[in-house]
Amino acid sequence: MKSDRRDIVRGAALLSLTGLMGGAGAGAALAQSAVAPAPRATGWRRDGEGKRIADLGNGRFLNPLISGDRPDPAVLKDGEDYYVTFSTFDAYPGLLIWHSRDLVNWQPLKPALHRNIGSVWAPSLHKDKGRYLLYIPVKAQPQNDIFVAWADDIEGPWSDPIPLGLHDHIDPCHAVAEDGSRWLFLSGGDRVRLSDDNLSLAGEVEHVYDPWRYPSDWIVEGFSPEGPKIHQIGDWYYMITAVGGTAGPPTGHMVIAARSKSLHGPWEDHPGNPIVRTTDNREAWWSRGHASLVQAPDGGWWSLYHGYENDFWTLGRQCLMDPVRFTGDGWFEMTGGDLSQPIEAPGGGAKVPHGMALSDDFSRPLALGTKWSFFKPADDEADRISVANDTLHLKGKGDAPSSGSPLLITAGDRSYAFECDIEIEPGGRAGLILFYDDKLYAGLGFDEDRFVTHQYGIERARPLNPHGRSMRMRVTNDRNIVVFDTSGDGGRTWRRFDRGMEVSGYHHNVRGDFLMLRPGLYAARQGTAKFRDFTFRAFDPDIA
Repeated sequence: MKSDRRDIVRGAALLSLTGLMGGAGAGAALAQSAVAPAPRATGWRRDGEGKRIADLGNGRFLNPLISGDRPDPAVLKDGEDYYVTFSTFDAYPGLLIWHSRDLVNWQPLKPALHRNIGSVWAPSLHKDKGRYLLYIPVKAQPQNDIFVAWADDIEGPWSDPIPLGLHDHIDPCHAVAEDGSRWLFLSGGDRVRLSDDNLSLAGEVEHVYDPWRYPSDWIVEGFSPEGPKIHQIGDWYYMITAVGGTAGPPTGHMVIAARSKSLHGPWEDHPGNPIVRTTDNREAWWSRGHASLVQAPDGGWWSLYHGYENDFWTLGRQCLMDPVRFTGDGWFEMTGGDLSQPIEAPGGGAKVPHGMALSDDFSRPLALGTKWSFFKPADDEADRISVANDTLHLKGKGDAPSSGSPLLITAGDRSYAFECDIEIEPGGRAGLILFYDDKLYAGLGFDEDRFVTHQYGIERARPLNPHGRSMRMRVTNDRNIVVFDTSGDGGRTWRRFDRGMEVSGYHHNVRGDFLMLRPGLYAARQGTAKFRDFTFRAFDPDIA
């Protein structure tokens, strides 16, 4: 790597969080918060690419647990091992499984879903009778459904997803009753019985729980009871539910709990509901919800859920971890406050290497489903790819990122730069992008004569391209301020492209669909584009 590229960042720098979001509180609902929000934390550890690491190396950790868009965590304890997966929506291969031994450090394994069955929402991961199970709700045409897939090994192979015919619900959760019957709990306080092999329905959907309701003057997105998680702990079954809407106002999403001696009810609401909620828009994390419980190696209890980072909707809902304390009356509470400060890590368990490198020299087969994923791919999308001689060859498709199923990664830092050598064939077009969905993206592409500017999800200015059919291109996203640089000599000298962008509005509350703004690359029109030496670096703009 050339020295001028190394100067983009200092990978070992710690991120210093400064400046709280100003403005008044969210009306009467926020008057309940008697304590001012805690000051922001001083910094994270960083990996070799400058990316945030939760484990601070001193027995403490700092959220996010897994950065970037990791919503709706579905966590499974399997002996000494922990596994988690997340909603992956229109990214395929999808449902990447992550592995941990200590709940703090997480390593990606393999994706479980390879066939595009629709937009994947809030999966549920379980093990029953020695078999791993994934329940997969999808938004799709002509109708929504919930699928089930199974595997004998967590790394697969996973079965082809089997549709269950549940067209009116999302957010399934598998549970086994005291009488041995199997059930799938669903959004809205409903459930349905499963066959003994867990792969089909054995009854009709029934309503079993009316979720606790917040005061009418709270500022929320909507009631939307969803994400039920069932845990049998001691003599109790606990049901954890999300209400208040997933995004919208930062104070909307919240976690409530109920319990019963029987999986068949009746359910008693937690006297402290909601047990998690953002109450002030100055807090470090917004819209916290969709929680699960998990027991650490040392016997302590924790909760994994998601939230938006203050003022960074573009990063999507990130995975957070909150310590849990059981009380003498059999209830529990979460004790991490607003999660702005380092927390003492759970004890026990070996550490696995955390995360993965996002840079790619294309010396190996493309890591589809772990590092890279297509957006809304066709069944034969992978046929567009070949890797040879340290080069990714990507066949052109469509006319722009909106029609070309771009290749994307998940970046979890506020500031970062990524760059790549790109070569196109005559009649081709390629470039680098920040992609929310096929109607909202930003970036820069080129053909042999002109650049093409991607902004607001449309193609705009087309200034002359001085480099021809080959150049190195760099995108820098510094806290949602984006600039582009190009080089005709492999990165020794750079030209600043004359159009910067501000992308803080490229998120769910503007566009919908609960996604994030993801870095990536695309190839369009004729021929095959060649990509070499893709490098990614996160950086702290407050450290010189």
